[in-house]
Amino acid sequence: MTTNSVGTDVAVSADRLHDAVVQILVGEGATFADAAQQADVLVEGDLRGHPSHGVRRLAVLVGRMRNGLIRTGVAPRTTWISDAFLSVDGERGFGPVVAGVAIEAITRRAAESGVALAAVHNANHMGMLAPYVERIAAAGQIGIALTTSEALVHPWGSARPMVGTNPVGIAVPTESEPLVLDMSTAAVSMGKVLDHAATSRPIPLGWAVDRHGRPVTDPAEVSDGALSPFGGPKGYALGIALEVLVGTVTGTAFGPRKQGTLDVEHIATKGDIFVAISLDRIGRLPHLSLVEAYLHDVRASGTGPDPVTVPGDRARATRAERLANGIPVNPQVWREVEQLLEEHGA
Repeated sequence: MTTNSVGTDVAVSADRLHDAVVQILVGEGATFADAAQQADVLVEGDLRGHPSHGVRRLAVLVGRMRNGLIRTGVAPRTTWISDAFLSVDGERGFGPVVAGVAIEAITRRAAESGVALAAVHNANHMGMLAPYVERIAAAGQIGIALTTSEALVHPWGSARPMVGTNPVGIAVPTESEPLVLDMSTAAVSMGKVLDHAATSRPIPLGWAVDRHGRPVTDPAEVSDGALSPFGGPKGYALGIALEVLVGTVTGTAFGPRKQGTLDVEHIATKGDIFVAISLDRIGRLPHLSLVEAYLHDVRASGTGPDPVTVPGDRARATRAERLANGIPVNPQVWREVEQLLEEHGA
């Protein structure tokens, strides 16, 4: 399968989309290995139904490469500060490449020590967190990922963007599929607002406010305003707690001083944390049967027509459907991909 129309979108096979991204990034100077790892994460975003973290972000990555803000073929610098604490200087590499090095190191160390943490700085945007924590879970370990972003979210009671969207990812292995949480502490990602703006669709009330703090439905007004935290003051409290936690542990910037994941002008100044907890080393592998039974009971607890799911279920179902039938890609995004391919003679 290559491409065909699905409503107003273009259906593209996962392999075709992956190949296109690799060709473009290699054409821009990336090594094949780096391009393939970055393409993996972008395509996973679209496969799982999160185009805000999918190939829509390719144009920004290309712009950052052209401006020398992303380096390729450079190994991250890793330093074990203690037996379980790894400091990682990403050397301005692709986020997924740096994350891969960090995760490989901490899963090996956690198998010996029970737990290991990697604190990452000077790395570019990671994208979705689910693929990273799933990689840790595949090693029989609990995976946790925390990252910060540009200040896009307003504090509770303010209209100024002072806090990052600051997502959290958690994966807990089971006897079958892992439980996988990947969520932002904002009501929505900025990528979703941009997706609505690109398709001239209003945004729901509660997603964002204008510069006066008034809830808006016009995505164009968000550029002068801010995203809202999810869950009101509780989401704000969690978001700023993660802001301070990640920034402190990684030694990176806070609030408006964070840059470099949405623009093509600044070095990335956010931080990332990855944690691995070995269930085998701490003697908890037998507990996975109880986890499996509990999640089964949760799924079976529904009282209405819609099934009860646990984190990770819907993303896996969406992924399977799109692997079979193609990924719906916004026509404008696909045109940008085709234009970049043409620039490189592909």
